[in-house]
Amino acid sequence: MEYLTLEDFKVGEKKEFGDYLITKEEIIEFARKYDPQPFHLDEEAAAKTHFGGLIASGWMTCSVMMRMFCDHFLNRSASAGSPGVDELRWKKPVFAGDRLRCVIEVVEVTPSRSRPYLGTVRSKVLVLNQKDEVVLSLYSIAMFLTRAGLEQMIENQK
Repeated sequence: MEYLTLEDFKVGEKKEFGDYLITKEEIIEFARKYDPQPFHLDEEAAAKTHFGGLIASGWMTCSVMMRMFCDHFLNRSASAGSPGVDELRWKKPVFAGDRLRCVIEVVEVTPSRSRPYLGTVRSKVLVLNQKDEVVLSLYSIAMFLTRAGLEQMIENQK
């Protein structure tokens, strides 16, 4: 398998991927474990809120985004981790039955000054529902090996 390395990323490049169906059961299961607020757990209580119904935790939406990111992108790249994200925003509620997908746009590619085998890619990430509404946005900062760094890693594994 050929992996994307730092040199493969170009500023302005966009990728779209994913198709994830949000279910009521998954919303409740995630909320029970990680975000037990009434509008994530109880349909009756959620119906009385300004949301008008059960919604997914924003953290669940982030987790779904990360799964799509891995399945369709990161696991096909020379990803070397991430120092974090910037400007995370939950723009609209996510309801059971929503279908989510990702759009990423490369905004910056920076080779490391101190580690020539590595660099960072800053991307704007949008998660959209089936109505093309942005439900989540963030800026991802991801580290990627260069071609030489990937070759060296493969050589070291022999």
